[in-house]
Amino acid sequence: MIRRHPFLAALSLLAAAFALTLAATPGGAAERQILEIAGRTGVHVFSVELAVTDAERAQGLMYRKQLPEGEGMLFDFKRDENVAMWMKNTYVPLDMIFITADGRIQRIAENTVPMSEKIISSGGPVRAVLEVVAGTARKLGIAAGDRVGHPMFSTR
Repeated sequence: MIRRHPFLAALSLLAAAFALTLAATPGGAAERQILEIAGRTGVHVFSVELAVTDAERAQGLMYRKQLPEGEGMLFDFKRDENVAMWMKNTYVPLDMIFITADGRIQRIAENTVPMSEKIISSGGPVRAVLEVVAGTARKLGIAAGDRVGHPMFSTR
């Protein structure tokens, strides 16, 4: 469980309420939710689109011309498994954050190359991948071992 400062808790509730009012992004996943990453540099809040079906995971962020800071896409693979991603037809450079079922960041692939077909490996079994605009992990000090707060991940 991630402990929150009262101000951050209020901010998270406000962001969650705002996210519930957002419509689906054209060509994107159908649902948006709030995700938090807690580490040495504090708690960072993101509004994420969920990619849970095979079609949503296959489409991902392809063909998008921009991705605002503080937003991303969370790919749910339903169970821990080795995951391979690529940037084919993806115009925006991304940071790919690989997350295990217990919500721990296993690996971060920073500044992935747009339009590349190079395979980007999870480096071991993960439950999910969070894609955010390139440079986010470095800018916010997000690192392997940090905790991700989202209903998808167990809090054991």
